[in-house]
Amino acid sequence: QVHLIESGGGLVQAGGSLRLSCAASGRTFSSLSMGWFRQVPGKEREFVAAISWRGGSTYYSDSVKGRFTISRDNVKNTVYLQMNSLKPDDTAVYYCAARYYSGSYYRDSDYDSWGQGTQVTVSS
Repeated sequence: QVHLIESGGGLVQAGGSLRLSCAASGRTFSSLSMGWFRQVPGKEREFVAAISWRGGSTYYSDSVKGRFTISRDNVKNTVYLQMNSLKPDDTAVYYCAARYYSGSYYRDSDYDSWGQGTQVTVSS
């Protein structure tokens, strides 16, 4: 089992930037594929970005492509989500997730461990 703790959320004006971090412990981080999802109350959890276990492949939803960047540091056991040009529609709770085995990067049910979430609020 892997334990995930997100940080870096907060309130920012539209057009601003935030960097989310997700620290992992309890399992060999470098063997895990990692993803970021977000959820707004009353809506389903939505895929945002994912990164392969070595970091060589990244995946983004169309809504964040070109604005968000996912990266990882396998020495620090941390995955990051750099969010630029933020929009009010990016307001959500952001969750970090770890996938132990093969599966879809885009499907939340294929991920095995989840963080508690961090709130991102973008004001207009």
